[in-house]
Amino acid sequence: MNMSDGERVRTIIETQTGYQWTDREEEANLLGILACSVRQKAIDKVYSRIHKWNKWKNQRNLITFLSGCVLPDDMEKFLKMFDIIFRMSELETFPDMIRQYGVATPVSLAPDLTGMPKNENIDHFWKITPQYSSSFEAFIPIQNGCDKFCTFCAVPYTRGREVSRSSDEIMCELEGLIDRNYKSITLLGQNVNSYGLDKKGEEITFPGLLRKIGEYGKSSGKEFWVYFTSPHPRDMTDEVIEVISQYDCLAKQIHLPIQSGDNDVLRRMNRKHTVEKYRSIIATVRRLLPQATIFTDIIVGFTGETEEQFENTRRIMDEFSYNMAYIAQYSQRPGAVSSHWVDDVPADVKKNRFHLLGNDLRRHTSAHNSRMSGQVYKVLVTGFDRKEGYLSALTEGKIVCRFKSADEQLIGQFVYLRIISSTDFSVEGELIL
Repeated sequence: MNMSDGERVRTIIETQTGYQWTDREEEANLLGILACSVRQKAIDKVYSRIHKWNKWKNQRNLITFLSGCVLPDDMEKFLKMFDIIFRMSELETFPDMIRQYGVATPVSLAPDLTGMPKNENIDHFWKITPQYSSSFEAFIPIQNGCDKFCTFCAVPYTRGREVSRSSDEIMCELEGLIDRNYKSITLLGQNVNSYGLDKKGEEITFPGLLRKIGEYGKSSGKEFWVYFTSPHPRDMTDEVIEVISQYDCLAKQIHLPIQSGDNDVLRRMNRKHTVEKYRSIIATVRRLLPQATIFTDIIVGFTGETEEQFENTRRIMDEFSYNMAYIAQYSQRPGAVSSHWVDDVPADVKKNRFHLLGNDLRRHTSAHNSRMSGQVYKVLVTGFDRKEGYLSALTEGKIVCRFKSADEQLIGQFVYLRIISSTDFSVEGELIL
């Protein structure tokens, strides 16, 4: 989401302020961060970077700014460190802030009377044409904010309530990208499968949006893959999975965060789904999309998590045999409900659980990838691999692969590979000409 936001921020800066992009941080006169308050580690990196930038001010003229997902407690501390701070929904006023070289007023940074960030200008933000960072991959925001209020999560306090973007705007952006031969598009939202529910009777639902995209894909005659992230198990319906199964352009890859494999932990997380509900969704995916890869998110060491509850998560990892899992050690976020609870799982225990679950994941990804050997896959070439003389690519299921080639013209194109070997988290193939 922050990468997508950054593309719109760059458009405003380059078209309305006279600044030009530089790849060298040391040369810049305007430096900014789009922060993410979801994890403390990310906020720690903000402190480190702004400390360095403020030292640079002794040598040259420099303006610093901050935006993105920032919790009120973090925002208050950063006010004294950055020259300009603004909410993403206020992006259109950013050029004026630069010209005035001042900090955004406390009024504009304040939440509304419900304690939630204001979202009234988000429609204006979406209308800004992004400065896409790739010529073949793109992000399209379809929704902003979240109404779920998971007890560990900062998103409702940084992005506010759920607001759905116009489906006409979404389709216009998508069709424009496909006309320019983009090959991979990801629909973005904090809870994409609740799309349209805030505008009942005025907007289509998420399955309706996917169907609309699928029909366009059929009629366009062009090859592309459309992904989405992240859905919430509570709103994941059979209809979503059925629609994906009906259209080639809807990628057969499902990222479905479970967060924990224990129902008591899920209840304290306020996830509003059970392991049994999640299991039924996975069963439907396996039935209707047998070729799909399945990714997830898991938090270890959540407040009160016992050894038995963690072992339940390990059993879930084995049961669902994920193709990839993004595992995080729990950290308290100011403002989130769980920040008022005692963080009673010691750091060394969290770290150990993190490594144990990571090793469990490694077993499954290694087995999945080894089964790919000898098979032919259509892949999207994404760039040069770290191994000299090789290119890197992704399968439709987002499995990383490399193949021997120095042909730069293949980047951004679909090719076919026969898989010849595998590692724990990637495969290697040979180009089929």
